[in-house]
Amino acid sequence: MPQERCASYYTASVAEESDYPRLEGEHRVDVAIVGGGFTGVATAVELAERGYRVAIVEANKVGWGASGRNGGQVTGSLSGQDAMAKQMRRTLGEGAKEFVWNLRWRGHQIIRERVAKYAIACDLKQGHLQAAYKPSHVKALRQDYEESQRHAIGEHVQWLDAEAVRGVVGTTLYHGAIRNDYNMHLHPLNLCLGEARAAATLGALIFEHSPVVDIQHGEQPAVIGEHGRVRADSVILAGNAYHRLERKQLKGKLFPAALGIVTTAPLSPAQVQAIDPEDLAVYDTRFVLDYYRLTADKRLLFGGGANYSGRDSQDIASELRPRLEHTFPQLKGLAIDFQWQGMAGIVINRVPQLGKLSDNVYYAQGYSGHGIATSHIVGEIMANAVAGSLEEFDAFANVRHVRVPLNDRLGNALLATGMWYYQLLEKLK
Repeated sequence: MPQERCASYYTASVAEESDYPRLEGEHRVDVAIVGGGFTGVATAVELAERGYRVAIVEANKVGWGASGRNGGQVTGSLSGQDAMAKQMRRTLGEGAKEFVWNLRWRGHQIIRERVAKYAIACDLKQGHLQAAYKPSHVKALRQDYEESQRHAIGEHVQWLDAEAVRGVVGTTLYHGAIRNDYNMHLHPLNLCLGEARAAATLGALIFEHSPVVDIQHGEQPAVIGEHGRVRADSVILAGNAYHRLERKQLKGKLFPAALGIVTTAPLSPAQVQAIDPEDLAVYDTRFVLDYYRLTADKRLLFGGGANYSGRDSQDIASELRPRLEHTFPQLKGLAIDFQWQGMAGIVINRVPQLGKLSDNVYYAQGYSGHGIATSHIVGEIMANAVAGSLEEFDAFANVRHVRVPLNDRLGNALLATGMWYYQLLEKLK
């Protein structure tokens, strides 16, 4: 049954709410996309700009899932990048490492250009810290900084020692950091809705409150809804953690993890100056990390931890307040005005999953918590694939993924055990 948006800060501060019709009757397009989150919307914009007739079919509202609930950080931390480079050598040869490095920054440019081109009001800002949570984390973080200096991105990147970090963020927790002024942060729901409006102005059909119940394969595939259908030359499944279509082929490849976020009451100018005077987004180097930033109206938006059970957490604020106050003791007791969670799609090897279910039915999913930039890169790759340029698509499609031969509940339990193991190893370092 279709659902309205969660009671998040993003919902409360949406610039312009969507209001697209329900799918009814028969429609014919070039490409039908299932899912109105970043992957579906970004792909739709790419295709519509190239003259394709596109339809997006969304079960709830555009940006209803993780695309409209996340931390709003656009960074070059591409999930699974080491495993990706290793596996892609089979397809791309020695160019795989450089391909993956460039992927880390490609989504930024797509988003930046799209926001400017379509005048999308999404509070886009630049500036980010990746902070070493433990002394043992400094070496690897420093190596990533040194790698950045061998590429063009290096002009935007600085190394900060522990003392310098305390000069730009009001906490004593960190032992060093990479400051990256190419990375960005933004209001993700407003970005997703703005891109959907752009697609619609280019002629895309968008249907909300329209759950898809089946995919019809064949020479001319179709997306079947409860009250209508869309026939197309190609279909793209872009539902990530929320869809349950095509389980015969996709089951056991992707697992949902609930990521919680809180947003405080507005901070005073003195509090802003004390904790984040340069308006930087921050995340730390732990396997299960904390991340935070200031909103446009100067609230602290803080996320952390992960629930790998596949079920919702019961009280996000009580779980995250201790972490927030540990980071910023000066905010102890500050009111929390919003709390919510969204389901990220976790992949065992952390490499996004792109592939085909049949000759003309594609899927894209699994960003493992790094979805804003990655989904926009994937949107470009999927549009290229539909247009017949398959090199990058095949590089992802040929990656070998672990498939867990269990039901979803047991699979999530196995994932939770694995996450606990890696967190334990991290604590022992």
